[in-house]
Amino acid sequence: MNLILAVLIGAILEIAVWIGVAHFISGWYVFFWFIIAFVIGFKLLRSSAATIMPQLQQLQMTGQLATDPVVTRKIAVAVAGILLMIPGLITDVIAVLVLLPPVQKLLVNALMSAMAKRQQAMMNKMMGGMMGGEQNAQNPFADLMRQMQGMQNHQGGQYDSSVIDGEAREVSPDRQKIEMKDVKKN
Repeated sequence: MNLILAVLIGAILEIAVWIGVAHFISGWYVFFWFIIAFVIGFKLLRSSAATIMPQLQQLQMTGQLATDPVVTRKIAVAVAGILLMIPGLITDVIAVLVLLPPVQKLLVNALMSAMAKRQQAMMNKMMGGMMGGEQNAQNPFADLMRQMQGMQNHQGGQYDSSVIDGEAREVSPDRQKIEMKDVKKN
């Protein structure tokens, strides 16, 4: 609800700024600026995507994002590109501010903390609340953990993935022959 209200207020402010600036300069200049800003934003987003995509795949696989300064700069450039692609003068000013190094650091720190909170919430949900402090909840991985501990104890404390514990027995299938009957025509 708050997000919808914020977007609505932002859109109203953007339109008011468009009208105000169009009164001082021609409305065509504002229109052409939107087109130029979209092209610049698209190029910024496209140039940073090649660096960001492998990092986002790493984040999806491991839950950790590299804190390489080049990657953090590219994330900020991608956010600035997205803001430039949105038609509006306020978002364009914010996009230019995002390109400044101190603002980039604040933005990346905010994104990292948001991703960490999201990952923690996902882990809490996946573990059934065990990480959140609910000790009486049923752990869905308890059987798996007991089996792994049993295998470690069986192997002298080390887990060996090449050992398969099981029982073999010989199976002799019953063979039935399919008989072909000749069908005679009358």
